[in-house]
This record gives sequence, C-alpha cells and structure tokens, in this order.
Amino acid sequence: MRRREFIVGLGSATVWPLAARAQPNDRVRPIGVLLALNETDPVAKPVLSAFTQPLAGLGWTDGRNLRMDVRWSGGDANRERALAQELVGLQPDIIVTIGTIVGTAALQRETQTIPIVFVGVSDPVASGIVPRLNQPGGNITGFALLEPTLGGKWLQLLSEIAPGLQRAAVMFNPDTNPPPLFFAPSFETAARLLKLVLIPAPVHSAAEIETAIVALGREPRGGLVVPPDAFLAVHRAPIISAAARNNVPAVYYQSTLARAGGLLSYGPDAVDLIRRAATYVDRILRGEKPGDLPVQFPTKFEMAVNLKTAKALGLTVPQSILLRADEVIE
Repeated sequence: MRRREFIVGLGSATVWPLAARAQPNDRVRPIGVLLALNETDPVAKPVLSAFTQPLAGLGWTDGRNLRMDVRWSGGDANRERALAQELVGLQPDIIVTIGTIVGTAALQRETQTIPIVFVGVSDPVASGIVPRLNQPGGNITGFALLEPTLGGKWLQLLSEIAPGLQRAAVMFNPDTNPPPLFFAPSFETAARLLKLVLIPAPVHSAAEIETAIVALGREPRGGLVVPPDAFLAVHRAPIISAAARNNVPAVYYQSTLARAGGLLSYGPDAVDLIRRAATYVDRILRGEKPGDLPVQFPTKFEMAVNLKTAKALGLTVPQSILLRADEVIE
C-alpha cells in the first residue's frame, strides 16, 4: 500500500461519531507522561499544554478525573530509561511519551500490558517499537515523524539559502537518536544531485557540539543539518550560538529553533502531533486497544526563516524561500 493511500485510509479510520461517545465519569484515571525536555525550558509549558488542553476538551481534566504524573528527562538517555521504569512502577492506565525514542523503547521493555502512546518516533517499525503501522498490535501505538524525504529537503533548502555550499554536516547524538539512517537514502540522493560532501557529526555534550561546529566553520562553504533528536532539542541554544559565531548556515527540523535564532527550519508541526495524541489517549481510556489504533503520520509541515540571522551570516534569502515560508522572522 502506498503511503498516501495509507494516510487517506487513516483519516477515515479515526472518525469518532459524536453520538456514540460516552462521557467520561469522575473516576480518577492515572496516566504517566514522559517528555524529553527540561521542565524549566521555555517551550516545556506550551508543549505540555498542547496535550492537556485538547484532552480537557475531550472531558479529561487533571485533578478531576485524571491524575497526571509528568516526568522530564532533559534529553538524557540514562534518565529517560530510569524515568520509564519509575512510571511503569506507578501502574498508570496509560503512558504517553513525547519526543523520546529512548524512553519509548525503555517502556516497551518494562511493560507489555500498560498502553503506551508515543509522539515523535521517526521510524517506529525500523526501530522495533511496532511490528506494523496499520494495526500495530500489542500495547503501543502513536504518532511518527515518518517522512523519509526530509533529509533531501533539508539539503536542498540549505543549498538554496547558502549558494555554493560544498559540505554539509548532519548532527546527532547516538545515545538519544541512532544515526539518522532513516533519512540516509534521501540525504545521499540529494547530496549527489547537489554535489555535496556529507559529514556525520555525532555529539554527546555541549563541548562536542562546539568542537564539531568550530571544525565545520574553519573552511568556507560548509553547512549544518540538525534533524529531530531529543538531545539536540535540549541543546538548541549552544548549537544556534556556535553556528552564528562560526558563520555556519544551518537548517533545523522545527520552527521553534528558527524563532530562537536559527537560520532556517522545515519539518512536521510537532504541536499538531501532540494535540492529535490526545485523541488516542481519550479512545484508549474509553476502552479501545492501542494495538487496534494505526500509527499516524504528520499532516502539517512548517517552514520558518530568520532574516536577522541570514543578514548576520551575510546571506540573502532567495524569493523562492520567502514565498514558501509559513513564518518570516525579522
């Protein structure tokens, strides 16, 4: 089945007739939430609200008929594993993971009975989270960042905004996100067409981020790709700062990073995915089995460009990007 056909089928599968919906009662239902951010991160509250607000609209309110135990891992793989174990020990009715493949995999090892809904796993089949997409079976389902062509799209955008680009480093933390093999075919195809040299840039700390970007900036015509990664999301400030200081144009996967000073971003609307996850939590709390709910995909993508950052890097943003951008930051 083609991906587009699958998504169309998915749309019809998720219709929930209003007349058939029973109202939740006031029995308190415990749920666990594991997020890859730091609780003090400025985007942490909006991310959590993107989940709790639609959940409340569906009749589930923390402190009334929900008891929500929230844990923040700060993008630390070891902490994510420990928190996963802790949440399973609380025996909630459901656990939601947002932005963490490590935490989702850890929960999978800890329980085969507690329902789990993930948000933001790039390739849930290849990573072993679910055996299939349309009917995952077991106790896990969710919302994937599944779009294998993104690698090529990032390189294309980077080449458009930084003409003459010759090298592109792809940054990732092997502990929180394996090498971005899922995007590898589109990265490699685009690199051949654009005549770019691809450079893997594994990092484990802020110091290694600095070292990698300094090395990239030593020679002209180098660029940086920052794909989805819990560790990189937490460390976005040092990445953006180092790229600016070393005159390295960079493309990011989320508009939040462009607003924080990154040059350019393109990727799924993560807030939309989180909102949609609330509908699955609602359905599971009402009695549906997670294994019967198909894994869903992004339906909204966003592009943002930061003109101030472009000017500081000596770049002129082409009209082709300005016309396509959903957000232009001045």
